[in-house]
Amino acid sequence: MTLPVLAKESVAVSVAYLAAFFTTFEILTPIQNVFFVEFQSHASLLFLPHGVRVLSAWLLGWRSVVALAPGVFLVFFYVAGTGVFAPSRIIAILIAITIPAATFHAFQLLKWDLSAQPNQKPCWPCIMAAGVVISVLTSLLTNFAFGSAPTDYAAYLIGDIVGLFFLMLILMFIFRALRIRGR
Repeated sequence: MTLPVLAKESVAVSVAYLAAFFTTFEILTPIQNVFFVEFQSHASLLFLPHGVRVLSAWLLGWRSVVALAPGVFLVFFYVAGTGVFAPSRIIAILIAITIPAATFHAFQLLKWDLSAQPNQKPCWPCIMAAGVVISVLTSLLTNFAFGSAPTDYAAYLIGDIVGLFFLMLILMFIFRALRIRGR
């Protein structure tokens, strides 16, 4: 892998991660707060960045760790400022960027290879299932690192799974429109 390719992947994935984050927290979360006034958690119930993490790990494998790092760091910096360097936040960043690739790698070791292949259609339900596993692991580890309340675990799981589903749905419509336009 050449440095320019890795740099392009990092820019593309990090920009997608930032776009998903700002869409989630500047557009969707305010709407969520109108409908779920009593919801005490800071978690989004439709967390699109999880979809970016899962799909980048599926497409790039371990390279996704490098590709996600700038975007995830910038999001944590946006939220916490210089508090981004607190041990719990550094751990959360490492969890966010490594768990997706590690999960796909573990599945591969278990002879369930979901990696993107040029001449093979993706198994979207399989990728969704991997995304659920990634969400469970990420939620457990991140909430443990932050010492969060049990309700946050459930909120993170719901947000991750719904976010991944909607991001995959959005991409499906985009790719379908591109295929139709290309005919």
